Formats: sequence, structure tokens, C-alpha cells
Amino acid sequence: MIKQILHDQIKTVVAASDYAQHNIDIVIELPKHAQHGDFATNMAFRLAKPLRQAPAQIAQDLCEFLSSQTSLKGLSFEPMNGFTNIRCSTQWLMEQIASLDIHNPTFPDRLPSTHIEFVSANPTGPLHVGHGRWAVIGSALAGILDYSGASVHTEFYVNDAGQQIANLYRSVDAVKNGQPVPDDGYHGDYIKELAAGDLDPVEALKNQQKELLARSGASFDTWFSEKTLVESGAVVTALDRLVELGHTYEQDDALWFRSTTWGDEKDRVLRKSDGQYTYFAVDIAYHYQKVNQGSERYINIWGTDHHGYVARVQAAILALTGLDESPLQVILGQLVHLVRDGEPVKMSKRSGDIILLEDVIDEIGVDAFRYFMAEKSPSTHLEFDLGLAASKKSENPVFYVQYAHARLNQVCEKARQSGAEPVWVPSEKNDLVPEERAVILQCIQFMDEIWECAQQRSVHSWISYLYQLARTIHGFYHACPIIQDDVACQSRRLWLAQTSQAVLAKGLSIVGISAPKSM
Repeated sequence: MIKQILHDQIKTVVAASDYAQHNIDIVIELPKHAQHGDFATNMAFRLAKPLRQAPAQIAQDLCEFLSSQTSLKGLSFEPMNGFTNIRCSTQWLMEQIASLDIHNPTFPDRLPSTHIEFVSANPTGPLHVGHGRWAVIGSALAGILDYSGASVHTEFYVNDAGQQIANLYRSVDAVKNGQPVPDDGYHGDYIKELAAGDLDPVEALKNQQKELLARSGASFDTWFSEKTLVESGAVVTALDRLVELGHTYEQDDALWFRSTTWGDEKDRVLRKSDGQYTYFAVDIAYHYQKVNQGSERYINIWGTDHHGYVARVQAAILALTGLDESPLQVILGQLVHLVRDGEPVKMSKRSGDIILLEDVIDEIGVDAFRYFMAEKSPSTHLEFDLGLAASKKSENPVFYVQYAHARLNQVCEKARQSGAEPVWVPSEKNDLVPEERAVILQCIQFMDEIWECAQQRSVHSWISYLYQLARTIHGFYHACPIIQDDVACQSRRLWLAQTSQAVLAKGLSIVGISAPKSM
């Protein structure tokens, strides 16, 4: 981790100086403008108050001090507007990229073991494109956390109990018996397909979900059945525990949970006056079991329509566990709006009222689907242009990123066939052009970027990094011919091309996107 290396090196020399008494945290960041340096720190601003001096003067003194330290050889320091800008020598950069090991990563801390529940669509119909967004975000996040050292468990919560399931059976039975589907039933053409089949409708739809999600790149360690909660008595156990802890009360022949105690807008019914459990009661039992499974953190990825549900679930977890802070994080995702060349995409006849995930993947492929679903924060509405996603031009970001890998692979293969050897011996004599430095700087930030994404649980930030890496690779490709008469330069650039190609491929694979060798 390049920022960690800089942090540790600077911290070591600062700890032995007069600055140490102020115990200022050292934060390494990127300058706003590349011409200002390779990295920067705002230490001077943090020291301004204790030293009672202007940041500009502190930065000047700090740069003089850091520049005098022999242990910081290869780094130069320049003050600018109160910031301490850091420039890295050619040899220092070479050493860092040569030591980059993307296949055996190490990180400064241990991430908590994490349980991720996502998609969890009712088995009452085909998966739509919104489900696909949660499938991509959940599986990509699992990949990022797993690479960063976390123990990850993925789960699909199967809503195979309740009124919606009963409506599905009624709909299928109606079609089988030549009767009209009930008004509150399901009316898509898939109901006719289920009625003509031999499998139980719920099992048939679950099988379809499993196959399509696996095709989309989303896999699950467990498929948890809601039906088992009721049959096993887990709902009774969870509610009895709430009663025992004094977090419930009886009113109007119903059992209520005092969720307002933990910030919910109102108390919630657990058992209705007719003795039936509410959906919320079943969800409490599910989360009670889940938080007792041993993971340190739990992540649910829900659609934005569940916004009002978060507070009550968090309240139930706090009530049952007695914790001051809930281990559950809920990621709420906004809707997906599909267009094709600027025109809205029509609903699927097979589903009745939705755009099918299967249709979208069939049209543009898994890689393009995963990239577009992951490139924006889940909290933002996503307008997804199918025409752009299927195009073979640089305006299509997934094509642009994958093509960076493919073109490097092609030129490297051509260079190897001509007898070129990828060799890069660290030496101050190897002067780098700006495009070479840019690729090195992007590559050596790989570990820092993914560690930050893992800590923030941010998939779209990782996609942004991969796009920037591809952009620098394209710039390097155009400005730095690999095959040439200068053997030393050719060997160096071939080595750099192979290294950046491998870094990009690994970055894509972490989030389930392929790196084609030719396009």
C-alpha cells in the first residue's frame, strides 16, 4: 500500500522530531493537480493551531526538515499553499511497482467478518433488471471484501411463505383449471409456463433465479428459506425473547414492539389481533438468527422502497442484542431506468409489467451489464442506455476499459514474438516520460484504492479506479511505442505493459468482469 508506505516513512522521521509532541495524524492524499506532485499531505494545516503559525510557513519548514532526512531518499518535498507536496524519484517508483504483488495482498488491518444478504426476490416471478443491480452490487462487494482479507458469507433470503406465495399458487391453479387469474394474482405469460410444467411453481421459479443469478456472476453461499423460520418455531423464540426483555406490550388484542425506544417513528405490531404474525415479526426472527451466526458485520442490500423499514429492523436488533450500535448496515438502491438510444425500453410481455434481467443480459452480455450496474453509487438513480452498452466504441466505458487490456495484450504478444524480453532493472538512468510515470502511479495505488473501497463498502469507487487505470494505459499505449530500436527502452516498456495489463485484469476479476485478450 503506497500511501501506507509514505505514511510510515514520514511518521518515523516525524516521531523523532519536535513535531512529535503534537501527535498529528499524517494523511497521504493525491494533489488536485498532477503537476503539483505525486502525493501530498496537509500536515501543516493540522499543526497550525498547536504551533500558532500560518500553514504556509509550517509547510515551508516541514519540507526543509523532511528533505534533510536521509531515510526519505527518493522523495522530495515542496510547499504549496500550506500543503506538503511529495515527488517520487524514478528509482523509488520503480522499486514500488516492482514489489507490487497483486496475487498475495497484505493490508494494515483486519476487516470484520461480513454476512451480505442481497437480491432476496420473492419467488413469484422472473427477476427484473432492478434485481440485477442488487445482484451485481452484492457480488462485487463480496469480491472486494474477500480480496481485502475479510471472511465473507453471501445469502439469498427466499420469501417462500405468506400471502404472495399463496397468490402465486392460486394464479397457477386458475390457469391449469381454465379459469381467469384472480385480480390479486400474477398475470404474466410465465404463469402459463408454470401451469404447463410439472415442477412446483415456487421451486421452478427458484431454480430459474439460481441459474440466472449464477449466469450474471452472482453466487450465494446459502439460500435461506423464510418458510423454515415459521416451521422451526424461530418466530416464537424471537418474540418470546422480546417479551422477556420487556420490549413489548399488549394493545387491542395485539402484541406490539416498543420500536420508538430505539428511534423508530412509531411502535410496530408483531402479532395481530387474529393471532397471525406480521411480516415484520418474521423479519425479526430472521435477523435474530442472522446476528447470532457469528459474523461481526451484516450488510443488507435493499431497494429504495424499503427505506421506511430500516429503522424498525435496526431497533429490533438493538433490542434483542443489547448492543449500543447495530452490526447491520443497510444499503438502499435506487431504481434503474432503461433506455435504448434515448428511447424508453418497453416492458416484457412474458413478465407482464417489468423488464426482465434475462432479456437485458441476452442483449448486452454479462460484462457490460455488471459494469453499468456497478459504476454508479446505489443511492443514485441509474439511467442505463442499452444501445451504448452494446456498442464497440470508446464512449462505452466497459468497452473502453476492456480494450485497454486487449490492446496491451496484443502489443505484448507481438513484442515477445520479435524476441523482446520484459526487463526493468531499477536505475536512476531510466528517465520516464509522463505517460510511463502516470501508469506506474496508477498501478501502485491498487492496494490503497481497494482497501479504501473495502472500508467504505463502495463498489462504484472501485469501478472508477479501474476506468482511470484504463485511461492511463491508453495514454501510455499512444505515447510510448513498445517495439523500437532502443532495446533498454523496449524491455522497460514491455515490462510496464505486462505489469499494468495484469493489474487491470486482476482489478476487473475482483468484481466479476472479464479481461479479454482480443476485441
